[in-house]
Amino acid sequence: QVQLVESGGGLVHAGGTLRLSCAASGRRFSSYAMGWFRQAPGKEREFVAVILTSGDSTYSADSVKGRLTISRDNAKNTMYLQMNSLKPEDTAVYYCAARYYSGSNYYIGRYDYDYWGQGTQVTVSS
Repeated sequence: QVQLVESGGGLVHAGGTLRLSCAASGRRFSSYAMGWFRQAPGKEREFVAVILTSGDSTYSADSVKGRLTISRDNAKNTMYLQMNSLKPEDTAVYYCAARYYSGSNYYIGRYDYDYWGQGTQVTVSS
């Protein structure tokens, strides 16, 4: 099992930056594919980005490409989401998720993941 805790959310003006962190506890963090999802009020939870176990392979939703970048540090059991050029439509609760998987497929469905953090609020004002 793995436990996930997000941090780094907050209120920022449009065009600003934030860096989210997802700290994992438990065993074998490096064996988990990790993802970021977000959920805006009244909307379904949506995929943002995924990173495979080595950290070399990532995939992001078209809506965030070039602005939000996923990364991980297996030595620190932590995943990150660097958020640049933020827009009001990025406002949401951001969740990190883990799937015990060491292959090369990119899983982008919310039901593909076994473990979730509690979420951190990101609010972008116009």
